Amino acid sequence: MTDCAASGIFAGLSRDQLSAALTSAQLALLDLQMGKMNVQLSYTQGDGAKSVTRRVATVAECTALIMQLQQALGLRGPRRARRLIYLAR
Repeated sequence: MTDCAASGIFAGLSRDQLSAALTSAQLALLDLQMGKMNVQLSYTQGDGAKSVTRRVATVAECTALIMQLQQALGLRGPRRARRLIYLAR
């Protein structure tokens, strides 16, 4: 494996950067699944209502990113169809 991704969406990123991104994505997925990520926060002050909206990825988006990072790091190969092989005795 080379020191950086040669092509694709991760081209130019080092292995250390990909590993850090993978760790971050995995932690984000855990937070998302445990309900720790807020989608919208609202509060009211004397001068009116304030609202802050933050985009939160879905579980499917996080999982897809994790799989892409794992493949870029060589931790998983491309998916292949599984076939049963019957052996005659």
